[in-house]
Amino acid sequence: MAISLPMFSQTPAPYSSLDSLQRLDEVVVTAERTRRTVIPVQQLGGEALRKLSVLSVADALRYFAGVQIKDYGGIGGLKTVNVRSLGTNHTGVFYDGVELGNAQNGVIDLGRFSLDNMESVSLYNGQKSNIFQPAKDFASASAVYLQARVPRFDGKGKRDNWNIGFKAGSLDTYNPSLLWEHRLSENVSSQLSAEYMATSGRYPFRYAKRDGYDTTEVRRNGDVHALRMEAGLFGTTRGGEWRAKAYLYNSERGYPGAAVREEPGMFSHQDRQWDTDFFLQASLRQRFTDRYSLLVSAKGASAYLHYLSDPRLDVTTMYVDNHYRQAEGYLSAAHLYTPTEWLSLSLASDVQYNHLDADLVNFVTPRRLTMFTALSSSFVWDRLSAQTSVLHTYVTDFTSSPSPLTPDPTSSRAGKSVFTPTACVSYKPFSADENALALRGFCKRIFRMPTFNDLYYTFIGNKSLRPEYTTQYDLGFVWGWTAETPSDAVTGLRSVHVQADGYYNKVKDKIVAVPASNQFRWTMMNFGLCYIYGVDASLKASWRVGKVDVGTHVAYTYNLAMDHTDASSPYYGGQLPYIPWHSGSAILTAAYGGWTANYSFIYTGERYETSANIRENYAQPWYTSDLSLSRDVAMRSLVVRVTAEVNNVFNQQYEVVQCYPMPGTNWRLKLNVVI
Repeated sequence: MAISLPMFSQTPAPYSSLDSLQRLDEVVVTAERTRRTVIPVQQLGGEALRKLSVLSVADALRYFAGVQIKDYGGIGGLKTVNVRSLGTNHTGVFYDGVELGNAQNGVIDLGRFSLDNMESVSLYNGQKSNIFQPAKDFASASAVYLQARVPRFDGKGKRDNWNIGFKAGSLDTYNPSLLWEHRLSENVSSQLSAEYMATSGRYPFRYAKRDGYDTTEVRRNGDVHALRMEAGLFGTTRGGEWRAKAYLYNSERGYPGAAVREEPGMFSHQDRQWDTDFFLQASLRQRFTDRYSLLVSAKGASAYLHYLSDPRLDVTTMYVDNHYRQAEGYLSAAHLYTPTEWLSLSLASDVQYNHLDADLVNFVTPRRLTMFTALSSSFVWDRLSAQTSVLHTYVTDFTSSPSPLTPDPTSSRAGKSVFTPTACVSYKPFSADENALALRGFCKRIFRMPTFNDLYYTFIGNKSLRPEYTTQYDLGFVWGWTAETPSDAVTGLRSVHVQADGYYNKVKDKIVAVPASNQFRWTMMNFGLCYIYGVDASLKASWRVGKVDVGTHVAYTYNLAMDHTDASSPYYGGQLPYIPWHSGSAILTAAYGGWTANYSFIYTGERYETSANIRENYAQPWYTSDLSLSRDVAMRSLVVRVTAEVNNVFNQQYEVVQCYPMPGTNWRLKLNVVI
């Protein structure tokens, strides 16, 4: 059922110079009514996100259970997310409800998305618990939702919000930013944000020659110059809301490449990449009656990429000077019908068109038409919740060959038509209260087509590459407790939230990308059959100790991901590359007055760099500890926030990916003026 709620809030210091209860303007929230989360979800938002010593979305995702981040070193290195060992391409990344796309290689570089304008970052295993969504949202094994800030104004008299920020720190990093929100009318507001980042990417690291860690070198060619600009319009209607956004990202960066073990420092990598990404997107959510609502989304995007690798500057590479241009069009309509209080039905249809052009020899200029249709239901009765969905995916590719040897210059691959079902259930055995113990589980089938690079990349693409089929099973529980009307003068536990899930994934014809001669080119291969077993667990708690508010967040993952492709292989059953058996994170936050201190810890256990689990491919465990201290000072109509950060406090020397060393101890200072 769609609902509209008037919302009121108290504005705490130091965000306002007023200490009394303030009435905010009415905010209309239109959404499907849900009593509990059926699908496992992890979220960082608001103050918790701001207090972390993180620079990008990829940094924040490290604190979620079940997540592995591949980081190729420094601020400029590629950063991708892998959830429950299913691979980057099985993780959908959604920005304000619309998926970010990359038909060329399916990889979203999360290092490009700043947290300065981000309201929350959420990770769903399976899919969202809300069935009122585009059909494409059902098409991923897991989903990362990035929710940008929505303009809010304290009182009817205020028409503008400003947030002026500047960061500076190690690696010669300078990062100014600006956010301006303006109220155009009672129902319409605008937002403009801009951010520029420049860094040399140079940092020292200790590196092992054959006889141990005895060499100190400096990471080079990791410089980045990046500009991000966003403009948005937000509006409310009677029973609904709409929003529109324009996004521009332009950058030039160096890729530092792999460090050579036998001769560290001998080669200076000079690979360069230029990117220009632009998209326009809009969505409208409207409730027409108590039983029927409509959600419409649309997007148009273009992306330009120039990659240069010159052996005259770097003798370890081959000559590459390629230009790529992508275009995407997307349209979605989702209908929600609620015949009774306990049953909701949704039908969503999406159509997406992708085009890729490149100046490669004999490039076939692929185009892809994809249609998604999802029929889903949500059932809520007392202590039982259930969701079901069936997704139909139809994909067809068209290619044009410039070769005169091809008699038909235009060809198409046979369309692929696949149905993939999902079933989810949650039950509270003892009580229907919000925080009561809930048992939950889901089963989901997923289909993924190979990307354009997988199929058509000159000399590397494999037109015979098989699609992936994935089946997911999950069983877990969630429980919470919150103290009743706690007093600030009372010391003790305020809240606890625990969740744990065991899962089993079966992947047939898993597509794996491994770096080849340079970071931009990959070798594609199928692992015939993979079995993945694991456990995700997290614990959140908050205390009041005297006058200090304390919060903790601990996450742990156990992951057994085995390659069962070839039973005759001596490495049959080996752990998949770069998947640790054990990993975890911890966050400790203490706030007193206007001061906030934060400690965060990340641990990644032992791994192997290939599925041949032998000593030569062994990767050592690593851990990092980060500290931050911030102070908020209210000055009449503005707030000044100063933050100091020290990352990798113990100067841990580690590699997330083989031969790509990560920074040691580094620092950053932040200054924000909020008006």
